[in-house]
Amino acid sequence: MIKRYVVGLHEVDETQVAVVGGKGAHLGGLSRIEGIRVPGGFCVTTDAFRRIMAGAPSINDRLDELSRLNPDDRAAIRALSAQIRRTIEGIALPDDLAAAIIRALAEFGEQDAYAVRSSATAEDLPTASFAGQQDTYLNVVGPKAILRHVSRCWASLFTERAVTYRLRNGIDHRTVHMAVVVQQMVFPHAAGILFTADPVTGNRKVATVDAGFGLGEALVSGLVNPDVFTVRGGEVVARAIAAKQRAVHALPTGGTREVAIDAQRQERPALTDAQVVRLVRIGRRIEAHFGCPQDIEWCLVDDGFRIVQSRPITTLFPIPETGDQEKHVYVSVGHQQMMTDPMRPLGLSVWQLTAMAPMREAGGRLFVDVTRRLATPAGRTALLDVIGRGDPLVRDALETVLARDDVVPSLGDTGPGGPPAGGASAPIETDPAIVTELIKRSQASIATLERDIRTKTGPALFDFLREAFEEHKRVLGDPLSMQVITAGMEATWWLNDKLQEWLGEKNAADTLTLSAPGNITSKMGLALLDVADVIRPHPEVVAFLRGVEDEGFLDELAKLTGGTEARDAIAAYLDRYGMRCAGEIDITRPRWRERPTTLVPVILDNVRNFEPGAAGRRFEQGRQKARQKEQDVLSRLRALPDGDRKADEAKRMIDRVRTFIGYREYPKYGIVSRYFIYKRALLEEAERLVRTNVLPEKEDIFYLTFQELHDVVRSNQVDNQLIQQRKDAFRSYHALTPPRVLTSDGEAVNGAYRRDDVPPGAMTGLPVSAGTVEGRARVILDMAEADLEAGDILVTTFTDPSWSPLFVGIAGLVTEVGGLMTHGAVIAREYGLPAVVGVEQATRRLRDGQRIRVHGTDGYVEILP
Repeated sequence: MIKRYVVGLHEVDETQVAVVGGKGAHLGGLSRIEGIRVPGGFCVTTDAFRRIMAGAPSINDRLDELSRLNPDDRAAIRALSAQIRRTIEGIALPDDLAAAIIRALAEFGEQDAYAVRSSATAEDLPTASFAGQQDTYLNVVGPKAILRHVSRCWASLFTERAVTYRLRNGIDHRTVHMAVVVQQMVFPHAAGILFTADPVTGNRKVATVDAGFGLGEALVSGLVNPDVFTVRGGEVVARAIAAKQRAVHALPTGGTREVAIDAQRQERPALTDAQVVRLVRIGRRIEAHFGCPQDIEWCLVDDGFRIVQSRPITTLFPIPETGDQEKHVYVSVGHQQMMTDPMRPLGLSVWQLTAMAPMREAGGRLFVDVTRRLATPAGRTALLDVIGRGDPLVRDALETVLARDDVVPSLGDTGPGGPPAGGASAPIETDPAIVTELIKRSQASIATLERDIRTKTGPALFDFLREAFEEHKRVLGDPLSMQVITAGMEATWWLNDKLQEWLGEKNAADTLTLSAPGNITSKMGLALLDVADVIRPHPEVVAFLRGVEDEGFLDELAKLTGGTEARDAIAAYLDRYGMRCAGEIDITRPRWRERPTTLVPVILDNVRNFEPGAAGRRFEQGRQKARQKEQDVLSRLRALPDGDRKADEAKRMIDRVRTFIGYREYPKYGIVSRYFIYKRALLEEAERLVRTNVLPEKEDIFYLTFQELHDVVRSNQVDNQLIQQRKDAFRSYHALTPPRVLTSDGEAVNGAYRRDDVPPGAMTGLPVSAGTVEGRARVILDMAEADLEAGDILVTTFTDPSWSPLFVGIAGLVTEVGGLMTHGAVIAREYGLPAVVGVEQATRRLRDGQRIRVHGTDGYVEILP
């Protein structure tokens, strides 16, 4: 095949990223949109870049070294990338390549001014914009200068910022190639950036225009603050006119310089309102062409707009697809389930098929559409009350949305979302036997599932699983189970509300629920202390575990003194809890049974930090504290006017909360127990598909939905390109932060606490477990990397039940995500740990090792000197 080193912009479109890079492909696509004016030019293709790279074999070794660097090792990246750039810039262009570029220049004018712009194949893509990662050179004049700047653009693929960006995003340096766009220079009166969606809120109905005088480089470099115009519904709804003291202008002989703006012009708008509205209309046409919101660079020349770049806005959180044009309001599932990481397609679809409410997917996360409930006064009040008790940030976000007249339609109380027919169910008796019976039912159902699934393979397995999912939902939705959970929560709320009203005491239920019976998650944490008791007397086993890396380490333990006992203790723990893992609502996540090394650091911490018998002592201490608190509360209540009645009511509620609150954690245990059974059966099918060469790897099934996997098993055919696209998308979703509330206009709303009782400089959150504690902050994002000492305070993004083994060894808890009744809060109260959740960006604002004070009663965190 004949290689083309130069192609005209008019010859390419957005499908040719591999040939001309992202910027070149988008500019070619732009030039094909009717009415869009793009400065003329051409592209030096990636074939030219590959030819240059082939002329420097030494670069290969440096690329190997580069790929092994940590993205935080800035010094090493700076040094090695500089070596690569110098090598590339030192390679002489072959005569035929230089001649091809000069011939293309001749079509426009050899001595004209040009912009020479990098265009990488991993640039301006829907999942990664790479904005500002490579170089652009303005007002380059003359063939020699053009050729020199083409080489500099090639070298800019290895700027420090570009290399770091690729390392952080998991992009192989060898898979990215560089084209170069050479475009006729325009000399604008004004220039700037148009976002066809609000880049801050995500609202797709709002466009923003940044504008300044002269070349756009003044804005991009931060030399001046731009005028900012906000456009909605075809009109400017807000404007902020900046004092633009400087601009960047082109020099006649090439290059650019800063110039001062006349004082009388500095505060004049760079664009009129009419020009702004016209520019946004152009932007909407570009957005429609590319199919997603765009970040557009524009220039105003003689009252006509030229478009010099358009790229997707990659920071926007996607909107769930509905297929209608109605208004919708969505609440994040991940914030309720303590798992805001993206999920793979199989995980998403299995959760949707087993959930009690319909859910929509966006950005690898799930959302519940609450529009209909918000549309009626009764439904709105009930939803806000329940959500507000658990997570006031979600409530505030919903109230923010509801304050706008055009977001949620009003249906009145006769429409869907009103009070449920039949009213509330009758209250249940405070009887521990109810909980016992519910657990027996769940265990029997899981045992039946495990027995019956063993004989199912092929398409019959999927038919069986469809029925199993219905049984899953039946158990989960058992009215008696829901009543028990509700009774425990309502008793907690009653105690907190009434004891604050009567005794002036905040969050009294936190102490009253210490060591409540039957909490499967708190038992899980204490049980790992018992495992540590078995291991502690055997130094050889402890030393072996410190060096464990292989997941098959249990088989090796039996060769050591005390190893058989240690192996049996860990195996017994995995038999009971091995289906758990971080992010366990995603069936594709590796379980502890599959990756037991995850538990080793926690076991070693327990061996080091605790004495034998700690589990029993800790549980008994909690029980005694709860009993003493009960006696204290009842005694103080009886001393009040009408005290006997108040004490009797409080006693009934204390008994009720201790009877029922522990069960709150059991349904999740049942869910993940079932999930592990489903997963093992599906992986057996995946292994068959690998053996028959349908799939390259068994984990590829994680990137198919349940129905798609069913189709593959039936047909023995798979779309490998789809799987690769899903892998790329999943990787990109990690860069997105899911909002608590999302609208169908794309607006992401996270809510605010709106409190004035927090000390200056303190970090506000939600108080979920009473007490105050000072200690060393340990910022831990992966449980497998935990290294805790007694008295440490755990700071992390979120904690689902799998994190509870760490709770036994810490003094306090701070998380970015959470609510009053989410798992981390429940277990923190169970263990008596002061805890504050919902602390915005806690893992970034707090440094590992800092001394902090956690105010678990009042809901804030202070950094200590």
